[in-house]
Amino acid sequence: MLRIDRVLGSRMEPELSEELHRLEHRGAVDVVNVPVADLARRRLLTTTDRGVEIAIALPRDQKLFDGAVLLLDDNSAIVVRAATERWLRLEPRSIADAVELGYHVGNLHWRVRFGGEILLVALEGRVEDYMARLEDLIASRRVGVSVLDEGQDAADHGEPSAPEDHGAVPHFHRHDRSH
Repeated sequence: MLRIDRVLGSRMEPELSEELHRLEHRGAVDVVNVPVADLARRRLLTTTDRGVEIAIALPRDQKLFDGAVLLLDDNSAIVVRAATERWLRLEPRSIADAVELGYHVGNLHWRVRFGGEILLVALEGRVEDYMARLEDLIASRRVGVSVLDEGQDAADHGEPSAPEDHGAVPHFHRHDRSH
């Protein structure tokens, strides 16, 4: 098992980027997919795309991020890729339905994002488990439901796209196909 005790930097840093580019041409860059919810963890056992088991134990002043370089030497590199997050898209049909939905989601302490009249719940488990908790609202058609992958453009349905982060506050965009 490979032990990682620090982040070397970002793949976007010029000196690291050049070396990674050289290694990519040789097929020597491995990727470790880390769920977004696990990026804040400093200790993590995981496996890279090529099957290398790694134990990550970062100091308190470092954290994982998309593009974090964990290993870089003359022969290989390991880079973090934030795994796509899935979202349960919930659309209440009335204000009363929205209030009840908000009550349940809040009591369950689910991680959410808002997009106009749409509520997105981060899926950190099986979608069936989330839907079972809202079964009455969904079965009675008081709340519409679908599953989105982060980055999936939901604009085809007139919905807000997946959340975007342009600074400190994640937000949504509606997309007009005319541009």
